[in-house]
Amino acid sequence: MAKQQRRHQSRSSKESPDPQKHVQSTAAPTPPPPPAPPVRRSTYVDAVALYEQGLERLQQHDYTGAADRLEAVLKRFPEEKELHERVKLYLNVCRKQASAAQASPQTIEERLYASTLALNGGRYDEAISQLRLVRDEDPDNDHALYMLAVAHAQRGELAEAVAHVERAIAMNPENRALARTDPDLDPLRDDESFRAALEAPSLPRLERRRPVRPRSAR
Repeated sequence: MAKQQRRHQSRSSKESPDPQKHVQSTAAPTPPPPPAPPVRRSTYVDAVALYEQGLERLQQHDYTGAADRLEAVLKRFPEEKELHERVKLYLNVCRKQASAAQASPQTIEERLYASTLALNGGRYDEAISQLRLVRDEDPDNDHALYMLAVAHAQRGELAEAVAHVERAIAMNPENRALARTDPDLDPLRDDESFRAALEAPSLPRLERRRPVRPRSAR
């Protein structure tokens, strides 16, 4: 009888599962650690700064200047792929707007606007070409004369620049105060004629002649 009880206990001990082992076998696996956040490259800050300069020019309707800066992001920072998609989006906007603005200006206002864009973009030959058309149609347009002075000064053509400054001041004495502080005319600061034009007493504004209307094309 005792032997039968021992056999029964032996079988029971083998058949009853170990609760500790059961818990271990059904426990969920340990989840992997979360991925580390992406590390920004040192060039990212510079790329974003140049990108924001492009957007600022775009808001100012300087489409050519904006396009120059956005294109520089693509060329100088080829590794910043995540920024390139936005850059290309705004670059297309700039190109379309610039093409529309520069498509054969017909009026004085359109030519002055195109000249402003060209000056801001450093395209002085293009600016001078448009401004000469304005001057031929309206020889006393002090705005065009002043911008011609800026364009020639930036090209190092000091004699032409001084002559246009003098004429712009003669047509509108307010240009004298502007020329005194305009950094675009810094190449002229050592020129005696330029200094004399800035120091001369203000004279009454000259009476503008009526602009010459271009003959219509036949």
